[in-house]
Amino acid sequence: MSHAVADTDAASLRGQALLDHIATDFLGLDTTYPLATGEVTRRVYLDSTASTLMMGAAHRAMSAFLEHYANTHSLMHNSARLATQAYGWAHDRILRFVGADPDAYTCFFTGSGVTAGMNRLARVFRDLRPGKDTVLVSIMEHHSNDLPHRKHLGRVIHLPVDSRPEGHGCVDLAAMEQVLKREQGRVNYVAITGVSNVTGIINPIGQIARLAHEYGALVLIDGAQMVAHLPVQMSGHSDPREDLDALVFSGHKTYVPGSPGVVIARQEHLAAIEPEEVGGGMVERVFTERYTVSSKFPDREEAGTPNIPGAIGLAAAIEVLDRIGMDILVAEERQLIDYAIERLKVIPELNIYGSTDTQDCPRAASISFNVAGLDHSLVAAVLNDYHNIAVRNECFCAHPYVIEMISDQAAEYLAMSDAELAASCEPKPGMVRASFGLYNTRKDVDLLVAAIRDIVTNRERYLPLYALGPDREYHHTTFESVSKEAFSIPRWVDEALREYGGQSPDR
Repeated sequence: MSHAVADTDAASLRGQALLDHIATDFLGLDTTYPLATGEVTRRVYLDSTASTLMMGAAHRAMSAFLEHYANTHSLMHNSARLATQAYGWAHDRILRFVGADPDAYTCFFTGSGVTAGMNRLARVFRDLRPGKDTVLVSIMEHHSNDLPHRKHLGRVIHLPVDSRPEGHGCVDLAAMEQVLKREQGRVNYVAITGVSNVTGIINPIGQIARLAHEYGALVLIDGAQMVAHLPVQMSGHSDPREDLDALVFSGHKTYVPGSPGVVIARQEHLAAIEPEEVGGGMVERVFTERYTVSSKFPDREEAGTPNIPGAIGLAAAIEVLDRIGMDILVAEERQLIDYAIERLKVIPELNIYGSTDTQDCPRAASISFNVAGLDHSLVAAVLNDYHNIAVRNECFCAHPYVIEMISDQAAEYLAMSDAELAASCEPKPGMVRASFGLYNTRKDVDLLVAAIRDIVTNRERYLPLYALGPDREYHHTTFESVSKEAFSIPRWVDEALREYGGQSPDR
């Protein structure tokens, strides 16, 4: 065995051992709730595509930093110096994690996950290339990678996904090229998700970037569902056309709830126009009649006081992921997804959306489905109330894509006007989505499969126990699974004040 192979094997063993430890070190893995049966059981968290649980190591890193907390942009006292250095390290760490050349790209943090970053970049690219008014997005996009482009550029063309015998696949590259040819000279940029938040299907972003650049378009990738699950290489490809212009992702989907969104973009694009947001920290000099914008990245893109603890927590989580090794994480998750699909596919009443051939059409993190003859809301409610399994339902902020896949169920919904829809008392169309993080196991999948089989077998028992509420969702008629006593801010404040004799006001 060569030294190189031996070193690789040793690194893999270390990474696997670290993963085995980290997978059990998340806040909320032991959370319990009562069931409608009266039993109290552990929650099975299968809603990571919406938001992941908090990584224990990242949480402890944030807590340790708060012992030294101060604002950044000063080196004149110890805490400010530590904060400035740690915050700068967070930017650098993220650039390395996504394979972005630090001389060509910058990383900066934004407020509300991907949404803030997408709105920001839509305005940047609009002003950078004012003669180009069109954006290409896929039909599978989350609203945060669709609506900002509609608002700020106005003309959005939705690309189809390819059709396969097992269901919808990834973005249709042939159709994309046809549109790029037809609209050549008018397309400002292509904005595509790396991974669908509905099906988990992975898009070939290298091929997408190469095609877009061949026709003079920029490339913006929504990495919300990708960065925590797949390795990313933004620059340094053998074919430079595969290098990305910008990528946006969310800290709260990368194992650090409460952390900011992240934008990684080419410096040359940002330097060509004045920053979208102005205020403290992004200027060099300010006079009553003028001001000079800083030329330094990322300062010029981060006006105001940033979410310093959140950024540090996110960078700590990314450090952990890198130490495990993204190749190891990919292999582990692929095995779990394949296991889940194979176990779910054999339930005749279950319809899984998107191609289930994961060799031909790889997935990450998510599986969406419906149970024949049962509303998605009812299925999600029973999973929660009787099995303590947390899943998400409805359209997952990807309405056009979901409606396209369930068009046979949504015909009446599509025919309704906005006024008719507002007055409707019928259930909303949608699906159920189970999604996974690195803390999920085959046991979690087995519990989900057993729960679905129970729902299918005992549907006649469950149906009378639920009624459609004013929110057009199904709710148990006699059982409320979680009261305010499970978590109450005033109660926690009471306990904190009680430690030093504080009095609580009457309520």
